[in-house]
Amino acid sequence: MELSTHALPIPDSTKNMLPTITRRSANYHPTIWGDHFLAYASHAVEVDVKMGQQLQQQKEEVRKMLVAANDQPSQKLNFIDAIQRLGVSYHFESEIETALQHIHETDYDHHDDKANDDLYTVALLFRLLRQQGYPISCDVFNKFTDDNGKFRESLIGDVRGMLSLHEAAHLRVRGEDILDKALSFTITHLESVVPNLSNLVQEQVIHALNQPIHKGLTRLEATHYFFFYEQDDSHNKVLLNFAKLDFNLLQKMHQWELSEITRWWKELDFAKKMPFARDRIVECYFWILGVYFEPQYLLARRMLTKVIALTSIIDDIYDVYGTLEELVLFTDAIERWEISAIDQLPEYMKPCYQALLDVYNMIDEEMTRKGRSYRLHYAKFAVSLMKILVRAYFEEAKWFHQGYVPSIEEYMRVALVTCAYTMLTTTSFVGMGEVVSKEAFDWVSSDPLTVQASSVVCRLMDDIVSHKN
Repeated sequence: MELSTHALPIPDSTKNMLPTITRRSANYHPTIWGDHFLAYASHAVEVDVKMGQQLQQQKEEVRKMLVAANDQPSQKLNFIDAIQRLGVSYHFESEIETALQHIHETDYDHHDDKANDDLYTVALLFRLLRQQGYPISCDVFNKFTDDNGKFRESLIGDVRGMLSLHEAAHLRVRGEDILDKALSFTITHLESVVPNLSNLVQEQVIHALNQPIHKGLTRLEATHYFFFYEQDDSHNKVLLNFAKLDFNLLQKMHQWELSEITRWWKELDFAKKMPFARDRIVECYFWILGVYFEPQYLLARRMLTKVIALTSIIDDIYDVYGTLEELVLFTDAIERWEISAIDQLPEYMKPCYQALLDVYNMIDEEMTRKGRSYRLHYAKFAVSLMKILVRAYFEEAKWFHQGYVPSIEEYMRVALVTCAYTMLTTTSFVGMGEVVSKEAFDWVSSDPLTVQASSVVCRLMDDIVSHKN
């Protein structure tokens, strides 16, 4: 973040209360979206009934293909892979689980000798089973190495197999040396053959090297895979048409959701009331689509988008604009968490504080209305996590204003909180409905290792990107 120091305009209502204060600025650019998504509200409210009926018919056809008996498990694996990469696996979660469980339990590796020697199929089997949670061993790749434990040079010409191995290697865990070697082997040789490939294969290789499936967003990756899959002569036309129709219908839903969220954001008028802060509601919504894009999580997306958008504003208040005296008042108001505390705040802070309380009240009301009492408890727990987050923001602000440079241990203790992953992860569970059990809430509330690790990765990546050499 690039900071400069100068006098920023203060809202008129504040000028009579405060002397001129020299404040910092991060020089955030205005939103590039404007009112673009407001236009979608008028023609996306009604669901296209005819398209919906077509979707259900095609979905049933795909489901029948998926559950049909198949003497060649490799074909089933390819079909499942296509379903997942086209972004429609959320329609067939139980069917995919059943199919993969059957393949795993029948020890597929010993039932198809031809596929057993095919690098592409073995790597695909490994990736699909491992990402589904099955404990498949990396030893399945030993057959592709020579006496020295190196991958055979004869594999280099098998671009399809190398791509499959490359994707599989990204699901490695610590200590799996053969997959470390596989990743290095595939990167080196795929990069070397790129100039000699046809345009279509070349695009696939470049895309995979830039971002493997494992690290991609489902909806975004689907837009790339549509093109590759359609050009494949062996593609399933029913599946392709179903995936395209599903994508278009779901996109309409997302556009409508974003129009409603944008309208809420515009009514808050933060762009004028707090011009120092980031106006990034569309980007926040896109981030949440990476958490869950499925239609049944509409309420959860609305909740989490509003929470993360307000968190961004609060971050800018602490990190950029607020004086230490003002931040003391804001921190105290957050601790009190009651509307009467708004009276103690500077005028520019009041809209944010009011909006924050309103959003959490909305969450409480939604949970109460749906009769989800234990979720209401965790919604209140999410409030406590917001308070912890704000305390950490205040700690970082004090360091800056006092000119204090913390040790790396001090910094990470606070910075792992200010990355906000713990708060956002717990909040993301609240609106998901019956799919999230009390046990799941208890687990995520215990600060599990996966959330801790994600916080470390998020914080260090963010610091690396924002560091100015």
